[in-house]
Amino acid sequence: MAMTNSTKKTTTRKPRVTKPKVNAPAAKKAAPAKIAVNVELPNNPFVFEVLELASAQRSSAKRVEILKKYADNSIKSILIWNFDESVISMIPEGEVPYGDPTEQSAYAGSLSENISREMAGGESATGQDLDGRNKTSLRKEWVNLYNFVKGGNDTLTKTRREMMFINILRGLHPREAEILILVKDGLLTDKYRLTKNMVAEAYPDIQWGGRS
Repeated sequence: MAMTNSTKKTTTRKPRVTKPKVNAPAAKKAAPAKIAVNVELPNNPFVFEVLELASAQRSSAKRVEILKKYADNSIKSILIWNFDESVISMIPEGEVPYGDPTEQSAYAGSLSENISREMAGGESATGQDLDGRNKTSLRKEWVNLYNFVKGGNDTLTKTRREMMFINILRGLHPREAEILILVKDGLLTDKYRLTKNMVAEAYPDIQWGGRS
């Protein structure tokens, strides 16, 4: 049976006002931290601190100056691996697995994804902490990087080499680990505004080529 009401009043509907959508603070993408261009780094700084400071400079000359000021074998080693085309990485390109699949019951995804979550303030999947307590650095670990390039230690099996790489990543400060993941694929310039010419100018003692 149809239900009608002939006495129902007619009202004029007010036009809907569309309010601008405001994202919740938690949903906003964090802006990259701005690095002061004239900051003084502590003694024995992390490699990522030097690269971030150099990248923050407004001119190529200033970036070269920072690289010179904080010169260290660890930084040179990282930059050679990234920029020298004769260096052939023995670590597969792409994401780094967190570990054996049977060990990933608590945390899913690759090691680099877990490191990114930690850097964003998420729960620690690798046991690392952003202030570097009880963590090693590329300044200390650079002497072991020869194991991951062609001609460095060809006696290692593929599985052994990759597990060594993962173990080093787990022990590094997250931002140091991020650098190593970028460098193995020659992608350091995806994050840092540095070029091979800048590196060559800052470190004229580097001999390019003939490394594999």
